[in-house]
Amino acid sequence: MKQLRFIKRLFFLLLAITITSCTKDDIKTDDGTTQITVKLKSSNQSSSKVYLDIQDVQIRTGENPNITSSWVSLNTINQGVFNVSDLEEDNKLLLVDDFEIEATYVYEIRLVLSDNNFMDINHVLHSLNLGNGKPSNLIETQLNSKRRYDMVVDMDLDKSISYDEDENMMVLTPKLYTAIRQLNIN
Repeated sequence: MKQLRFIKRLFFLLLAITITSCTKDDIKTDDGTTQITVKLKSSNQSSSKVYLDIQDVQIRTGENPNITSSWVSLNTINQGVFNVSDLEEDNKLLLVDDFEIEATYVYEIRLVLSDNNFMDINHVLHSLNLGNGKPSNLIETQLNSKRRYDMVVDMDLDKSISYDEDENMMVLTPKLYTAIRQLNIN
């Protein structure tokens, strides 16, 4: 009888040690973060090439777009001047790769472009003036924790570029469409 009690106590002691010896890494907690990947592609019927100077990709998490703290940079990995005319269905430009961010409601996504944007028309380069400054697209979606979001920003180049006769210049007012695919993170 004493031996049986001793074995029970030993068993419960070993069980208690096993349970309490888990490290913080062994216990999976919901840290409230998610991951975002952003790619850029274009739609273009014209034979002219369009080059954009991409500096950043940002999302707006606050309701007021005029508050600078509502815009969050997504750590753009490919910055510089790119021929976006070649970015079709099978050839997308990776801008953000699995950037970890707090799971929150996102209102819009935007590309931050520099001033070195131009168009090649019959081997003659024409500067593109940014019409509205920072092209953005409303996405209005809730980002959930423990998810991965693949966002593909599609720029319709034919609708984005116009000629301003009064100013005698080409104007870039990007028309963006964003597709979002949600994946679970294991």
